Amino acid sequence: MANTRRDSVTGALMMVPASIVILLLVVVPMVIIARDSFAISDPLGGNLGGFTLDNYAKLLDPVYGKTIGYSLGMAVLNAIVCTIVGYVVAYYIATRPARRQPVLLLLVIIPFLTDFLVRTFSWITLLGSGGPIIGIAKALGIPATSLVPSQTAVVLSLLYAFLPVAVFPIYASMRAIDPSLREAAADLGAGWWQTHARVFVPLSASGLASSVMLTFVPTLGVFVIPVLLGGGKDPLVGNLIVTLFTEFRNEPLGAALSMVVLVLMLASVALAGLVTRLVSRGARRSARSERSA
Repeated sequence: MANTRRDSVTGALMMVPASIVILLLVVVPMVIIARDSFAISDPLGGNLGGFTLDNYAKLLDPVYGKTIGYSLGMAVLNAIVCTIVGYVVAYYIATRPARRQPVLLLLVIIPFLTDFLVRTFSWITLLGSGGPIIGIAKALGIPATSLVPSQTAVVLSLLYAFLPVAVFPIYASMRAIDPSLREAAADLGAGWWQTHARVFVPLSASGLASSVMLTFVPTLGVFVIPVLLGGGKDPLVGNLIVTLFTEFRNEPLGAALSMVVLVLMLASVALAGLVTRLVSRGARRSARSERSA
């Protein structure tokens, strides 16, 4: 009993530093932003304190609604593209010999070793009028101009930026799948599509859900890529928040928009968790029915 109590006290003490860091760097800033979102702003956008709902009412303006809707659409598109491509890459790595998998994972990690801004500028060179992609297209007789700025450049850069974080959770879930299940599915006459649809996808549902969250949530806050590769014509909500805080100097309105984005992120996480549970429950039911049959 004494040893158990001592271990509990030791574990609690070891959590104190991390708890303090989370409190100071996460909880306190969120509380300040939440408080400022209800503050009254002066004509110059300053924070006068007090309490009002006008900041949230202003977000109902179609201008802000358009930006939020566009951001959600781009986040969903990026999450879908990254998850599909990440699934293919993760499946390829997971089905290679064990000694080769660390090397392939290292190749996936390498882009993360370069500064995010440098990686974004590299796409300007690749997709620009003097870049290799346009040069190859012209050599093949395909009329092409610079892809920067364009939505295509934004989507490609988002895929490149977030693909590694999509690969790893899917790979981790696939590593737990018994390789013999693929052989068993083939012996039962299942083709490539049926094997993935009825075996790999349900069993890797948790990794797929994590991939969606790890790409969807940060995409909402991206502001460098739309400016550099999209020309700033269709800004994401992250660009709008930065503009409200820095250029317009309207801290209460920027804080209100930040809270709306936070709520959307939490709702998406809850939805992903619900979908994951439903898919896992369906897979277990299907497995039980097949065993009973």
